[in-house]
Amino acid sequence: MGKPLELARGNEYASNIFNAVFGDYTHFEFNGNVRNLNLIDNLPHGCCVEVPAIACRDAIRIAAVGALPPQLALLNNISARCEELAIEGFFAGDPHMIYRAILFDPLTSAVLSLAEIRDMVNEMFEANREYLGYFRSLKA
Repeated sequence: MGKPLELARGNEYASNIFNAVFGDYTHFEFNGNVRNLNLIDNLPHGCCVEVPAIACRDAIRIAAVGALPPQLALLNNISARCEELAIEGFFAGDPHMIYRAILFDPLTSAVLSLAEIRDMVNEMFEANREYLGYFRSLKA
């Protein structure tokens, strides 16, 4: 037999959240990713946002943030709208919508040319061909 396994709590939130809600009820404060249901006023309703949260006995309490400064809301809105367009394209089986979503992503467009983005999207479609049978085409 080998050396006994030494277990130590890592930096992941899950065990702390479960402990706060179901264990010894020690409050745990963290930033959680949740749907924007009137939490950040100037971001799209329903998009994923990261907001302060507290896990405590029998609940996770989410904090409403209000409005972001306009320049931050602008950048976050672009990203949120790109994600929404990609999801719409996925459900519609429309590779062109997904291409446009990736094309307008600020990070992607900052580091890749239009041709490189199209090639990357086409490579992703090809690599996932077996899961995309309902798509009208696999070329962006």
